[in-house]
Amino acid sequence: MIRRIWDITLTVRDLKRAVEFYENVLGLQKKYEFKDYAGFDCGGVEIGLKTWGGVEEPRKGEPCINFLVENIDDAHKNLQENGVKIVEGPKETVWGGCILVFEDPEGNLLQLTEIDWEKYFEACAPR
Repeated sequence: MIRRIWDITLTVRDLKRAVEFYENVLGLQKKYEFKDYAGFDCGGVEIGLKTWGGVEEPRKGEPCINFLVENIDDAHKNLQENGVKIVEGPKETVWGGCILVFEDPEGNLLQLTEIDWEKYFEACAPR
């Protein structure tokens, strides 16, 4: 049935602004861009940005895209330097991670996670 995630697509109002954010602030590599869609590679999963053309406002919020990072403090500093709105964190989790939730320019929630794998496997081990 399901083999893997192919892509995750977010709706945006301003494709140019969103593309600049995902390229320049988050550092994702753009694979291609069309009039109303841009695709980025994120470790084998495509992150898509699609312009919204509906009558009602698109819904923002969860579920969010969660990016794995090596150093959450460095990532937090980068987001702050780029004027990104931080929603939560960085904060430690009970499962050995540290998370930071923030918004892209369109108000979509995104999350960064740094994991201490030893603590993670210990916390998530069957009891």
